[in-house]
Amino acid sequence: MDSYIVKPGKKIDITDYDPDDESQFSQGKQAGLERLSELTQKLDKLQEILYAEHKHKILVVLQARDAGGKDGTIRAVLSGINPQGVNIVSFKVPTAIELDHDYLWRIHQHLPAKGEMVVFNRSHYEDVLVVRVHNLITMDECKRRYTQIKQFEQMQAEEGTTILKLFLNVSKDEQKKRFQERLDIPEKNWKFNPGDLSERDLWPDYSKAYEDAINETSTSFSPWYIIPANHNWYRNLCVAEILVNTLESLDMHYPVPTTDLSQVVIK
Repeated sequence: MDSYIVKPGKKIDITDYDPDDESQFSQGKQAGLERLSELTQKLDKLQEILYAEHKHKILVVLQARDAGGKDGTIRAVLSGINPQGVNIVSFKVPTAIELDHDYLWRIHQHLPAKGEMVVFNRSHYEDVLVVRVHNLITMDECKRRYTQIKQFEQMQAEEGTTILKLFLNVSKDEQKKRFQERLDIPEKNWKFNPGDLSERDLWPDYSKAYEDAINETSTSFSPWYIIPANHNWYRNLCVAEILVNTLESLDMHYPVPTTDLSQVVIK
């Protein structure tokens, strides 16, 4: 998955990343789904060791445009994991209490503890995306926040948190298709928000905001991945590969018993 990492210091143009790309798995959808099944089983075992060892902390940041597939990714990749030790946090519009604090206050409360994996469905990056596009902060304030976010993430990394930031890159045509499905399929009507259409009109502004945020905050300790997201199976496969590869790299082990279990007799 290294081809999808934004290297620190490299300035990317987001339009150079093809949302239809399937180049890292050439065997097709059916084989990809079989591989995904293997990976989710590995992920289940690795997460169990993560929880048991009680040493590492994992933070996964999922960002995407509306209908980009954040919920679907979470369901497909994490559905087989024991929910003990895994938390999914969705960040909505800040509450009145949250607005009375700095923008990172509500984030800090949900960071992973030792042995935990936390997935952010949207995140602190909303505070350099939505607020920028809607001119709720100036560009100077936005640039200051890039620096603050990098410092915040560096502190978490130095305290033992492994951070993965995934931008699910969907095309405008694919977003239109998914919005239409929400209108056409009764079971999906609840997901349709007319306000999403006004956000869609701001597509170029969001493209620039994402591009700048990624360029300014992809670091060695908290890299961004730009994941092709037009094809659900490929998106899910990429995310699963990244999670498994990352957890395997931590060289985790079940803790050694503190007593000699060979002498234990259960009567």
